[in-house]
Amino acid sequence: MKLELRGITKRFGALTANDHIDLTVEPGEIHCLLGENGAGKSTLMNVLYGLYRADEGEILLNDVVQKFEGPGDAMNAGIGMVHQHFMLIPVFTVAENVMLGNESTKAAGVLDLETARAKVREISARFGFDIDPDAKIEDLPVGVQQRVEIIKALSRDAKVLVFDEPTAVLTPQETDELMDIMRQLKAEGTAIVFITHKLREVREVADRITVIRLGKVVGEAEPTASNAELASLMVGRAVSLTVDKAAATPGDDALVVDSLTVTDPIGQVLVDNVSFTLKRGEILCVAGVQGNGQTELTEAIMGLQHRVLGSIVVDGTELVGKSPRGVLDSGVGFVPEDRKEDGLVGEFTIAENLMLDRYTGEPFVKAGTLQLDALAKFATEKVAEFDVRAQGIATKVGRLSGGNQQKVVLARELSRELRLFIAAQPTRGLDVGSIEFVHKRIVETRDSGVPVIVVSTELDEVAALADRIAVMYRGRIIGIVPGDTPRDVLGLMMAGETPAEVAA
Repeated sequence: MKLELRGITKRFGALTANDHIDLTVEPGEIHCLLGENGAGKSTLMNVLYGLYRADEGEILLNDVVQKFEGPGDAMNAGIGMVHQHFMLIPVFTVAENVMLGNESTKAAGVLDLETARAKVREISARFGFDIDPDAKIEDLPVGVQQRVEIIKALSRDAKVLVFDEPTAVLTPQETDELMDIMRQLKAEGTAIVFITHKLREVREVADRITVIRLGKVVGEAEPTASNAELASLMVGRAVSLTVDKAAATPGDDALVVDSLTVTDPIGQVLVDNVSFTLKRGEILCVAGVQGNGQTELTEAIMGLQHRVLGSIVVDGTELVGKSPRGVLDSGVGFVPEDRKEDGLVGEFTIAENLMLDRYTGEPFVKAGTLQLDALAKFATEKVAEFDVRAQGIATKVGRLSGGNQQKVVLARELSRELRLFIAAQPTRGLDVGSIEFVHKRIVETRDSGVPVIVVSTELDEVAALADRIAVMYRGRIIGIVPGDTPRDVLGLMMAGETPAEVAA
């Protein structure tokens, strides 16, 4: 089925998210949609999927104009979407999820689960998925859950499939398997729209590339285009895609984590007897598929977990038992993985967010009174230093782009005297220009002698920043390896193999 978007325009008040966008995807083509965070890619796909209604323009399938009142109309017309955050119900089986929203019944209104099971088996056999229709979603690995999403779309005879950032939670091996699935779908004549910000994946699988910037199509490219050319189109300027980083010169031990165990309220072990040491002037990257204990590890260091055993010592100071306020006062800087939820207050101004962890004393508070002049001077300096793009320091943080929000968090955390700096998913959702800036500041922090922990699911980021890499799997550190360890080895470790097993 041929998909064509003509002049799609979508406005939200004064903001034009999509500005007369044209896009054509032929049957049996993988068409990549590339652009910065906030460029308008997801808005465009939400218009296609019936979640938004365009203010101008039209959608055509096989040259016939479509009018979608909602996602149901889009699905009935043959459009399917595999979302970045899976739209599955964990306690339901595969078959129940596949038929959800498209239920068929037998006599007396009983759900016809056998037909759904047969559909799962048929599509699984076609693509070599090997998925049990009666398996519960919560018991399946992330990569298999994504295959269920694909089965769900194909079970409704989708002829156009949209993949929205599909590799965000996959291991390298699962990513390669997904690329093979996309090629197989292409061979069957499916038209595929592939949204991603990972340039390596774009060049590997795309037939054509359309680049969107600030809501407009700014160019098309062939897969033969270099990463630098694609990045330049996305951002509108030349971007350095490599981290300028000299070899580390580690000093004394600065952080010693010993036998750290974290459990949840029902006793389930989230971090399992983890021990490691970090030296001054060194970056330790913690790699792994999301959900293997990385979040709980950083939260334990920051005093945000309450069921903690073991020891966390920074420069001779024990952190276990301290409150988050106590940990911050001990010289630990923290960039949380969810900046909107845990790193910023959206309704506060830039200036107010820059003093969030320094509101108890000078220079911003004296005798219980906020020193507005001191805060304004500090905020103005930091906005300039960290290149925060905003109308002024009184701008509410919630109105900034993701990249500028992250710069505000970095400016606040790196403007204190630190003994340890932790950055969790520091470039999640950022465009290549913002990633370049964040990486530069992390390396500068290391070079100033501060020990740095970076938690990331992005192997390109891990390879670019790490002096050493600790891989976590099911709450344990599978191994700690040098920063130049090959991607395929890291991928196997992320799936649970120890370095010795990989070597064997």
